[in-house]
Amino acid sequence: MNVLVIGGGGREHAIIDALSKSKKVSKIYAAPGNAGIAQLAECMPIKDTDVDNLVTFAYNHNIALTVVGPEVALAAGVVNAFEAHELKIFGPTKEAAQIESSKEFAKHLMQKYAIPTAAYKVFSDYKSAWNYVQAQSLPIVLKYDGLAAGKGVVIPETLKEAESTLKDMLLNDKFGHGKVVIEEFITGPEFSFMCFVCRDKVYPMMLAQDHKRAFDGDKGPNTGGMGAYSPLPFITKADEEFAYKHIMQATANALVAEGCPFKGVLYGGLMKTPNGIKVIEFNARFGDPETEVVLPRLQSDVTDIFQAIINETPIDIKWDKRSAVGIVMASKGYPENYEKGFEIKNLDKVHATVYHMGTRMENGKILTNGGRVLFITVLAESLAEAQKKANEEVAKIECDNLFHRTDIAWQAIK
Repeated sequence: MNVLVIGGGGREHAIIDALSKSKKVSKIYAAPGNAGIAQLAECMPIKDTDVDNLVTFAYNHNIALTVVGPEVALAAGVVNAFEAHELKIFGPTKEAAQIESSKEFAKHLMQKYAIPTAAYKVFSDYKSAWNYVQAQSLPIVLKYDGLAAGKGVVIPETLKEAESTLKDMLLNDKFGHGKVVIEEFITGPEFSFMCFVCRDKVYPMMLAQDHKRAFDGDKGPNTGGMGAYSPLPFITKADEEFAYKHIMQATANALVAEGCPFKGVLYGGLMKTPNGIKVIEFNARFGDPETEVVLPRLQSDVTDIFQAIINETPIDIKWDKRSAVGIVMASKGYPENYEKGFEIKNLDKVHATVYHMGTRMENGKILTNGGRVLFITVLAESLAEAQKKANEEVAKIECDNLFHRTDIAWQAIK
């Protein structure tokens, strides 16, 4: 069958890589795709939020299955539009995707259904928010209410930093015009729990952890993620069972009860605090970069899973027991200002899976075209072995404007 994947980053490359291994898939299209995706799929110059043109394309090319990668497409209502035209699509509706697109919606839902999360208050007025912060102890967590490409969360440690962040979010509209959710600061190791969800049926994926800080030793600014690994030795079976039952299953049930049942990938950004596991955030789609280490561990045909969720039929999912470590190569200056257009060499010498996050092809050369550029994934018998091999493979790639972390998975290997 013909398949369409919406998006053009590393997550979408990993989804397309998994789809390309299915005997049921004859042709893959990507909208808009990137230089790496172009090796597996035909890339179409359609923006991920251009809902009308995506629907038209799916109609005209007999697309039997569409898979949505980015949150902006979900928030734009692409699933609603496809379903209205009786086109098969994997992902939640705009209403269910509010679990990610509105921090306020997510926090209210968790409060109403007793799903463990940090205490919070929501503000739309700068002065009220600033007065509230001044009365709290620091650090504190400030979250922009809408979508902000993974950059809408700031944890100020000084009042000066808190003041400028609130001004950015509520007065200067740095991420758009919206509210701010102010949360208590909680501590502990973070982990990502993605599940395939079909209304009240929840199928867990392998746990992963991404590394948000730009530099080794968890130093530097927060990013969209500089690498990831799976599995997680510090999360016990009991931890995982608690998170599955009291967070992931409970949230799926809550969305059904609220009249916006979820079908797609529900991502729980969780923290193992001294007071138990709590939700930091939810996403309504595959996480990036966690997908690039979780999907390579999937042994089942991903097409069967997507179709089972859409058609509401039961599934059995099998996983590879090996460990996965993946490293992001990012443009120097990321997550702030960076330049594009640098040539990337020696990709053909890499003996690992290379997912393209932000690349383009020009005159036969692959060039950097984003903040996060490449993701190199290695599967091995242990995390230490996978980390060592991933670093060796990354070292083969030549580019004048890329940097990366060398300590991905340090929390599990130390």
